[in-house]
Amino acid sequence: QVQLVESGGGLVQAGGSLRLSCAASGRTISSYAMGWFRQAPGKERECVAAISRSGGYTYYADPVKGRFTISRDNAKNTVYLEMNSLKPEDTAVYYCAVDRAIAPFRVTMTTNDYDYWGQGTQVTVSS
Repeated sequence: QVQLVESGGGLVQAGGSLRLSCAASGRTISSYAMGWFRQAPGKERECVAAISRSGGYTYYADPVKGRFTISRDNAKNTVYLEMNSLKPEDTAVYYCAVDRAIAPFRVTMTTNDYDYWGQGTQVTVSS
């Protein structure tokens, strides 16, 4: 079992920045790809960024490319999401998750490929 705790969310004005953290416990996450997802009211959960277990490969959803950066510190068992130039449409609950598979270069943005989830952190961007 692995427990994930997200932090760093909050209220920010459009154009501002936030840095989300996801701290894992119960299992080392260094063998697993990780993902950041978000879910806005009335919408499906979507992956915004994913990172391979080494950090060498990353994927981003088109709406956040160039604005969000995913990174990880395996020594701290933590994954980060740096969010810049935030827009009102980025408002959502943000979740981190652990990939269910172990593979050295795997990076997936498919929700069903992830099996452990945090409780989420609210990000609200005002216009």
